[in-house]
Amino acid sequence: MTTQLIECIPNFSEARRPEVIDQIVAAITSVEGARLLDRSSDLDHNRTVLTFAGAPKAVEEAAFRAIKTAAELIDLDQHTGAHPRIGATDVVPFVPLRGVTMDECVALAKRLGQRVGAELSLPVYLYEAAATRPERTNLENIRKGQYEGLKVEIESNPTRKPDFGPAKLGAAGATVIGARNPLIAFNVYLTTDDVGIAKKIAKAIRHSSGGLRYLKGLGLLVDGRAQVSMNLTDFHETPLARVVETIRREAQRYGVAIHHSELVGLIPQEALVDAAVWYTQLDPFDKGQILESRLFTLSDSQFSTPASNSPQPVSFIDELAAPTPTPGGGSAGAYAGAMGAGLVAMVAGLTIGKKKYVEVEAEMQAIRVMAESLRKELTQSVDDDAASFEVLMATFKLPHLPWRAVPGKETDEQKSERNTAIIKATLNAAHVPLHVAEDSVKVMELALKCAQRANLNAISDSMSGFAMSRAALTAAGCNVRININSLEDKSAGEKMLKELSVLEKKAEKLEKEIRAVMKKRGGI
Repeated sequence: MTTQLIECIPNFSEARRPEVIDQIVAAITSVEGARLLDRSSDLDHNRTVLTFAGAPKAVEEAAFRAIKTAAELIDLDQHTGAHPRIGATDVVPFVPLRGVTMDECVALAKRLGQRVGAELSLPVYLYEAAATRPERTNLENIRKGQYEGLKVEIESNPTRKPDFGPAKLGAAGATVIGARNPLIAFNVYLTTDDVGIAKKIAKAIRHSSGGLRYLKGLGLLVDGRAQVSMNLTDFHETPLARVVETIRREAQRYGVAIHHSELVGLIPQEALVDAAVWYTQLDPFDKGQILESRLFTLSDSQFSTPASNSPQPVSFIDELAAPTPTPGGGSAGAYAGAMGAGLVAMVAGLTIGKKKYVEVEAEMQAIRVMAESLRKELTQSVDDDAASFEVLMATFKLPHLPWRAVPGKETDEQKSERNTAIIKATLNAAHVPLHVAEDSVKVMELALKCAQRANLNAISDSMSGFAMSRAALTAAGCNVRININSLEDKSAGEKMLKELSVLEKKAEKLEKEIRAVMKKRGGI
């Protein structure tokens, strides 16, 4: 069965406050199955492009959480930047990658748009393949007048009425959501600071003013240098090399040249291969001659060492040893719990199919299924713990959420909202390790059953699995308590502390039982 994959490339109107982008990234990565692929910020544009991918449901949920977080943290009334924008989350395109049709991406865009409009009260416009009107296919038509212009027209001009949400603009602006084919965001810098030249070149090459098909462009001044900023919407029809050479020739008319170019976000490999083939004049050329392409056509069994999609212990330990706050003790505890669940699954597997243990085979099959489920949950908690801590730290770094008030002049309401945000983030940071503690005790229960009735030759592995899970509980408990104890009003976390205490008492009882079994059955 082909795995379904969708790419999402949301653009946010913020780059100068990295702590804000950190929180948006954390919101995306908090969704299981959503994987961040790239993060690109431009200070002059004051704009950040994030790229993530995953299964449709995961991508849809991650996009919603990102939009919600951006709306809370970005105030467009205070925003300035070179790039056109109408919203905190300016545009959210979905791109079908594998096993998904464009129609399915359109349906996803409409579902998300409706939810954002209803739950977040943000105006939403649909564009590209999801557009409900021909004139809204092109993003620049929707962005006409930018945030300031839309704020005036949205309530009075029927043509600016959004597809979803209120016809009224708040500080978070509006969001444009749609579905499209892969796009290349590509900038070319010139050997001049004359932005007028960049604007003339952009006008000459963009399709809307008679230039190259499937190319959108504008001239900007970035880092003290004239820049031609472009989007290539179909690199098959308008190849990258053709664009670069056209800009080079246009620049020569004004006595300037290309200084350098840059990518914003990711680019399909095929686009770079096509450009390399054009410049090296490889004619004829077979893409099967690319080493990596040939390797990817081979099955894993054709290599001596099978590939694995599982996290590798060495790489995680390297990350753990790095002088960074995350991953930390909470993630390490979750990883230990996952190893404990893995050992339990192994012991159950070594029991299944053995004549000597036929009476417990059904039980071992059930244990193996439960252990595998717990292993996946605990493995996900490794990332969840790190993400929740990053959100908490980012919340503390934003002293005046979300209004950016002058220090010392916050209102009581603003102070209250800030404290509420900190409490919420703290409780979330405690909830993740509490969930790890719950899962760890479940693994201990399974390990005890394996020690009692599973393959005797693997009894030490049952005990090892129990020990790893016991360590996970200890680490998780420390993280729950440190977060709850950091609150001025600890009553909000009393229920969690009581739940933890119950789990720890249960673990003590299980430990006594498994030690007795080990002594009786294994002689240890």
